[in-house]
Amino acid sequence: MKEWNDNCLELYDKIRQVPDNAKKTISAGRLKGKTDINPMWRIKTLTEQFGPCGFGWRYEIIKMWNEQGANGEISSFVHINLFVKYNGEWSEGIQGVGGASFVANEKNGAYTSDECYKMALTDAISISCKALGMAADVYWDNDSTKYNKSQIENDNRKVLNASLLGREDLMKWIYRNESFARENKQRFSIINLIEKNYRCTNDDINKISENYYQYKVNHNLQ
Repeated sequence: MKEWNDNCLELYDKIRQVPDNAKKTISAGRLKGKTDINPMWRIKTLTEQFGPCGFGWRYEIIKMWNEQGANGEISSFVHINLFVKYNGEWSEGIQGVGGASFVANEKNGAYTSDECYKMALTDAISISCKALGMAADVYWDNDSTKYNKSQIENDNRKVLNASLLGREDLMKWIYRNESFARENKQRFSIINLIEKNYRCTNDDINKISENYYQYKVNHNLQ
């Protein structure tokens, strides 16, 4: 087992910067003003640092699932473990959960994507890479929260910290809401429920969805 001592940021510092030609400012939608990173830059960086996919880095898909959203929209999610070989040693699994739209309401009507899982997988890889420090200079400023200062000042929702994402009382609260919706033949969405009541990031919501899925499995709930 490698002793890191003062070299803990060695890899982080190598992969924290994103070249300008791999970045693009998002000009519309809820993420307007944030930075979109070309996914192939991540693949290139993984290959540069660890070697070809399958030899120096790899991923395994743990789970793929859909979540019903508002107005008939459906989102797809992929949960992965990313493994990298660094200094001759394979890492433990670096978890990432990514999401993408499966059915989205657009100007000309509902659109069904046949690439939703591919996009969700790409997103999941980016989340795992973030834990290594990849593109940290972008995320440090732009990904700490999806709300700007003025929005936070006028937002009365509770703050949901990372340490609370898997608490049993939160899982029970979600299940009560899901049961109520089912009994009253109403559409239920974890995403909408969390966003309505709590202030947290998209990554946090993805993690809550994953925890809730496991909670229902563990408690044999429908």
